[in-house]
Amino acid sequence: MSTAMFNLLCIASLETVYMTLGSGLLAAVFGIPLGVLLFVTRTQGIKAHPLLNRVLAAIVNAVRSIPFIILMVAIIPLTRLLVGTSIGTTAAIVPLTLSAIPFVARLTENALLKVNPGLIEAGFAMGATPMQIIRKILLPEARTGLIHCVTITLITLIGYSAMAGAVGGGGLGDVAITYGYQRFKPSVMLITVVILIAMVQVMQMLGDYWARK
Repeated sequence: MSTAMFNLLCIASLETVYMTLGSGLLAAVFGIPLGVLLFVTRTQGIKAHPLLNRVLAAIVNAVRSIPFIILMVAIIPLTRLLVGTSIGTTAAIVPLTLSAIPFVARLTENALLKVNPGLIEAGFAMGATPMQIIRKILLPEARTGLIHCVTITLITLIGYSAMAGAVGGGGLGDVAITYGYQRFKPSVMLITVVILIAMVQVMQMLGDYWARK
């Protein structure tokens, strides 16, 4: 491997990490509250609102059903509005975030469903408000599940960031397509795949370690 290619792979790896962590953080910031809202507005939720729940669930399901590559192209005007361009790693964070928010929301809702209902009832019996139930009982009790939720999301975003390279998103996907596929160099494609696998393994190990702690 030439020095130029090595440097290119290093830069592309950093771009992939940047896209993954940036979109993952934003997805968690918006997705976890959305998941909490989905949970508390269920028919048997602590703040039941069936109509709102159905609307939110429909939106979440609709966005989740759109393939990422289509979503990325479809929201190019929004991406340009937010970051001033539709090409590059920063621009790729916009569709990555939008695709991950409903994913995080559903995983958050599932994590909250595993919380012992008796703890919620005990909280109400002691006079806790719905917001106190969320902050003092639901989120702390679901903490391990939420960590796994974020870990799964980050791993998924690594794969999505590689697809972003197909439409000018940069990162390892761009290197694999431009320098591997289009120039008939399978070795470059193989190296990018190995790096992506290593990233996934490291992300999973860190997530599992954090969850145990």
